Amino acid sequence: MQRLLAFGALILLFIVFSIASPYFFQFDNIIGIFLATAVNGLLALGVTFVIVTAGIDLSIGTVMTLSAVMAGVFITMWRLPVPVGILAGLGTGALCGLINGLIIAKLKMAPFVATLGMLYVAKGLSLVFSGLKPVYFDDTPAYRAISMGSITGAIIPGLEIPNAVLVLFGAAIVASLILTKTVLGRYTFALGSNEEATRLSGVNVDRWKIAVYTLGGLFAGLAGIVISARINSAQPSLGQGYELDAIAAAVIGGTTLMGGRGSVVTTLFGVVIIAVLNTGLASVGARDETKRLTTGLVIIAAVILDQYRHRCGTKWSSR
Repeated sequence: MQRLLAFGALILLFIVFSIASPYFFQFDNIIGIFLATAVNGLLALGVTFVIVTAGIDLSIGTVMTLSAVMAGVFITMWRLPVPVGILAGLGTGALCGLINGLIIAKLKMAPFVATLGMLYVAKGLSLVFSGLKPVYFDDTPAYRAISMGSITGAIIPGLEIPNAVLVLFGAAIVASLILTKTVLGRYTFALGSNEEATRLSGVNVDRWKIAVYTLGGLFAGLAGIVISARINSAQPSLGQGYELDAIAAAVIGGTTLMGGRGSVVTTLFGVVIIAVLNTGLASVGARDETKRLTTGLVIIAAVILDQYRHRCGTKWSSR
């Protein structure tokens, strides 16, 4: 039901905007929508794991920025190979997630407070390491190709799908397999459903919680690589606010903020729904404030629906 609702809402939006604008359902426009969702999608994949555990991560936006800056430092300032810079960006994201997990699991600090602190730490470090100015990748075209190149275009002439879109779907497949087919995925749901019962059953709750936040940071690091490759620079002031879009996408996709329920597939639906709303409203001439208002109403409706489903599920289980 959760997946059907998200998928049905997405199809309905496509139909409405295709009728409103004859240019909306063109191939180039659809690819543009997926390209616009790549960064938010990667962040949303990571935060889905965290929310399923009944946690929250407000730092993913600035951790993404710090990861991009560190990749820029390794590649452009230290003149190291592009693969090394990519590993540095991914490692930075994972390290920030690891620190979040340690603070939350070992110091028993509320996720909201811990990740809010990391938000400002990552933002400050981004400004320090970049020297308060953007880091450009002008001398490394191979780095830009991570997002704006096209493997499909090289294989099938005329089928130009940006690599950033392929990275998003590849990451989504990996995330889905982790969440549904691995021990980490099972314990992620267990932590969100009943953490105390999971602890009493002999599971090392702290270790798995740390692993979840580390994985969320890794996805933030990957988003940092993709966004910096797309705009060909690491912007130290960029990032804050992205976490809200990612959390909104997960919630619209049906991941409950109370934990214990969520899906990578529906999170992707939520990401695309937000992008289709923004692109579709822009195509019919809606102003920016109208787009924000509409997105906010959709988020509120998704939360109300989630609360309703939760109450209905509680009543049914009590019977």
